[in-house]
Amino acid sequence: MENKKFSHTTHEGDINMVDVTDKEVSLRTAEATGHISLKSQTLELIRDNRNKKGSVLTTAQIAGIMAAKRCHELIPLCHPLNLTKIDVKLSEDNFGITAFSMVKCSERTGVEMEALTAVSVALLTIYDMCKAVDKEMSIENVKLVRKTKQTI
Repeated sequence: MENKKFSHTTHEGDINMVDVTDKEVSLRTAEATGHISLKSQTLELIRDNRNKKGSVLTTAQIAGIMAAKRCHELIPLCHPLNLTKIDVKLSEDNFGITAFSMVKCSERTGVEMEALTAVSVALLTIYDMCKAVDKEMSIENVKLVRKTKQTI
């Protein structure tokens, strides 16, 4: 097994925000996905835009974009990044809604956490907006699906 160590702790166990000062600026992208399981009746309410709180998918999409922008305020050791693109897409299937995010920037560190945060908050927003009508919702499989780093 390869000897790996956590980058966010020191040898003494103290927290450590990684110093990226000397790293080259590069084009970074990250994509994430996740799913929320919903009852068919809940999907129908969303599809027909009959949720009393308003458009579930539009609200979730905006929430995901806003969350990516504020990731460094939510996760203590994330660097504030100048994001140049955030895309959140939501698609319905027979069992619920899949969220997909793509985040891009030209920085010294990656945007994985921003992409994961966008998906997570989009799905949490759907949960919040539908909790009065669906007590069996489940958020699952939130994961990073791709990241890239390209020299500029």
